Amino acid sequence: MAAPIIGRLSRPIALWVLMAVVTGSASAARASAGTPDEHTIVFFGDSLTAGYGLADPDTQSYPAQIQMKIDAERLPWHVVNAGLSGETSAGGLRRIDWVLRQGVDVFVLELGANDGLRGTATETTRANLQSIIDRVRSRYPAARIVLAGMRMPQSMGQDYAGAFRAIYPALAQKNGITLVPFLLEGVAGKPELNQLDGVHPTPSGAALVANEVWKAIEPLLKSGP
Repeated sequence: MAAPIIGRLSRPIALWVLMAVVTGSASAARASAGTPDEHTIVFFGDSLTAGYGLADPDTQSYPAQIQMKIDAERLPWHVVNAGLSGETSAGGLRRIDWVLRQGVDVFVLELGANDGLRGTATETTRANLQSIIDRVRSRYPAARIVLAGMRMPQSMGQDYAGAFRAIYPALAQKNGITLVPFLLEGVAGKPELNQLDGVHPTPSGAALVANEVWKAIEPLLKSGP
């Protein structure tokens, strides 16, 4: 994938707060729209999940496009987008208990890209992601967990990029959870599918990301909670 920090980490803190409020409001609206017969899939991640830079994240982000697929299949699931621009694995760990106050049947974990672009030690990222997984399992033992893999560009150093990439399959194997090998498969590095920053997908790119995630979660959703 390409260069600058995911979620524009250098932007003012006010932007982070605004994104949190917007994301939280959208999530609450979706949750309140659910019925007792519906199940909940939570997407917990950074700006890639939040839909940073898209004109209408509520319809164009990859979680929103997953909801469209769910609706087209008439499946009894509703999506909660708990993405937050600029989020790191450490920030996610601090935030996870608040997110888990709502019910969760499937939990999609998409974090780590901002760690990698900051050069965070891979063992630290791995430990934070493991702690998030542990918190989800402790609160909702029956919830299925999906881990979205990320990769670093070789410009971060070949050794570091290799160690970072290895975090995700190792965690998936250790915890017996579903793995999306690379969230941005077929999108990363393609200018026509990314915004001008070269990092965040356009609506068309987000649609391809949704297709990649759908391959992993469709069997889980069709088998029930």
